[in-house]
Amino acid sequence: MWYVMQVISGQENRTVFLVEEIVSKRALESCFVPVRKLKKKFRGAWHEVTEKLFPGYVFMISKQPRLLYEELKQIPALTRMLGRCGEYFTPLSEEDVCMMEKLQNGKGGGGNLEVEISKVAVEDGNQVRILSGPLVDLEGQIKKVNLHKRIAEVEMDFMGDRILINFGIEIT
Repeated sequence: MWYVMQVISGQENRTVFLVEEIVSKRALESCFVPVRKLKKKFRGAWHEVTEKLFPGYVFMISKQPRLLYEELKQIPALTRMLGRCGEYFTPLSEEDVCMMEKLQNGKGGGGNLEVEISKVAVEDGNQVRILSGPLVDLEGQIKKVNLHKRIAEVEMDFMGDRILINFGIEIT
């Protein structure tokens, strides 16, 4: 089961470190911050950079939610678990987990989620065609493509909300 913890933005990696140091392997399979790769232009050249996919959130995989919740109480400065209901918290929906796994482009990994850059072709009339990458299955959800910044804005349902996420594209 996948769980999401809201933390202070900018403290995601520190939180992952604390969780991995304090929480037992019995309670936690994996703790990570999903990232996406993008191309950004600075100093006159394009560079590949990595950014947080969901700033302010840390994802965890556990088969022992009660134990995980109890052990997380030991960590100072954690903001809150999302979906808290009753004694502990609820997992991400199957749809949300499937969407997150699809973004990995079939690489699995269950531990770290890194969304690669999608390759696109620009055809006549500035029509963009997705050639490969995580955007292949999301073509109908693309709201806007910015070829100058090399990003595609995608509208998705996630954690009960409609959200817009920017994904990196590479023009071939």
